[in-house]
Amino acid sequence: MAGILIGYSRTSSSDQQAGLEAQERDLKAAGVEKMFSEQVSSVARREQLEAAIDFSRSGDTLVVTRPDRLSRGVADLLQIIERLERKGVALRILSFGGGGAFDTSNATSKLIMTILAGTAAWERAVMLERQLEGIAKAKAAGRYRGRAPTARRQAETVRALHAEGAKVADIVRQVGISRASVYRCLNSAA
Repeated sequence: MAGILIGYSRTSSSDQQAGLEAQERDLKAAGVEKMFSEQVSSVARREQLEAAIDFSRSGDTLVVTRPDRLSRGVADLLQIIERLERKGVALRILSFGGGGAFDTSNATSKLIMTILAGTAAWERAVMLERQLEGIAKAKAAGRYRGRAPTARRQAETVRALHAEGAKVADIVRQVGISRASVYRCLNSAA
């Protein structure tokens, strides 16, 4: 018995609704019968991805539009492929950097997918190295200021709320900074 096509789509945030809808459209056009979608960063727990993998059965194929919608990087992609293979489930990526679809149900596509994923990770690492070099050069020239520290701007508010008896959890909610930032603000006053 032939399995079904299971779609997974993801965007990092809720303000990327059009991107999510485009992925779902492309997955439906590819014949996906069951869809799992979510709007969550790839570094967060991807509950719908887990649900899609749990739902899949031997002979099924998990379909995504691009590898970055599925995984955090090469190691994560290969781990997901391995999990799917243990269940007898193939992975199909509709577009891999402008190329055609790749499907792990055959050895050649799996090899090419692994090489391309490794190349993408290498390109990202090189880009980050260049970015760090540019930042170092800008700092040396006195032109780099970095991101404005959000918590430090809120230090007076944090201390005032704390002095009024507000609990740290309440301050976190009211001010919109992390617990660690609240403690930093409080400790810097001491």
